[in-house]
Amino acid sequence: MSESVRSFTYRRTRRKLTAGSDPIINFAVLALLIFGTLLVYAATRNWYASNGLDPQYYLKRHGINVIIGIALALGMTFIDYRILRAYTPFVWGAGVLGLIAVLIPGIGSTINGARAWIVLPGGFSLQPAELAKITIIIGMSMILTERIHGQDEVRNKDVFQALAIAAIPVLFIALQPDMGTILIISAIVVTIIATSGAQARWVAILLLLAVVGGLVAVKAGVVSEYQLKRLQTFVDPNADSQGAGYQLRQARITVGSGGLIGTGLFQGAQTNGRFIPEQQTDFIFTVAGEETGFIGSSFILLMLVTIMMRGFSIARRTTDPFGKLVAVGVVAWFAFQTFENIGMTLGLMPMTGVPLPLLSYGGSSMFANMIGIGLLQNVHARLRG
Repeated sequence: MSESVRSFTYRRTRRKLTAGSDPIINFAVLALLIFGTLLVYAATRNWYASNGLDPQYYLKRHGINVIIGIALALGMTFIDYRILRAYTPFVWGAGVLGLIAVLIPGIGSTINGARAWIVLPGGFSLQPAELAKITIIIGMSMILTERIHGQDEVRNKDVFQALAIAAIPVLFIALQPDMGTILIISAIVVTIIATSGAQARWVAILLLLAVVGGLVAVKAGVVSEYQLKRLQTFVDPNADSQGAGYQLRQARITVGSGGLIGTGLFQGAQTNGRFIPEQQTDFIFTVAGEETGFIGSSFILLMLVTIMMRGFSIARRTTDPFGKLVAVGVVAWFAFQTFENIGMTLGLMPMTGVPLPLLSYGGSSMFANMIGIGLLQNVHARLRG
């Protein structure tokens, strides 16, 4: 094939995929990335400036994360997910190796009570547990759809294999420990199994195992002391008045102080006073609640729900079983993580330390979220392929 023909073929393929992407998802993602960048800056600028530090420190780093995330989403869109399926064992294996690496002394670092990060040069860090969500979605989808072709029902053997694909990463995540990520992965697993065509009893069994597993984890000491305190403060906010309880009370005060239209961007007294530690990460929604009020918070929810609904529509319309389960897995991930984060902020869910998709500061979370968006767009671009 001549160079001119190859160039023409590439341009035609690129135009086809660009035209095939969902414009509504593109708009919602772009809106959230811009909104999130402003919120991260609002949460950090005043405190850093008052301490003689660069007020744009987090803004610059978040901007880099967003740019890398967009590049990852575009790359994931251009690589046919049906080709990616063939490399699933390697992707899954790399994800497990990353989870093992964080447990090795000298490689993994402990932050906020969890040994879940690998520190990189330049002050950056990587959290393999975030990327493990993607490997589990792809791995389970591959196993369950291998058996869908030519038969109407997924066999019990297939379900066991799919659960093993999820259980191995979850085991290493539990050793960190990172209970918030385990909860999200559990929701992903149940949703994929329920959608795959497996017998309905599997969903009931998995839900029962989740409850029993949680009780055993507490009794066996797998759940660390700081995580137990978080659970206690969910029942009684005064249980840890100087720790998790304080953070929950301040979160409610901050969100409630915004009213209908908020105090104005960069004008939040609670945010500027740094009453909520590390507000730019797990509690970024409190910045929106205070400074943009009910209207701004509702806009965030609307954009997130829009992405989920469009993702569900993609899953419903595709005729490829693998693509359907991948899209369903990504939607379940975004839905439960959004519910957990905002519920935690409002005191409706226990504190688990999970970021708000596409808004919270954090490179690993941003990269994983944007890869998930890329997967949705990938399936959408090939609905008729």
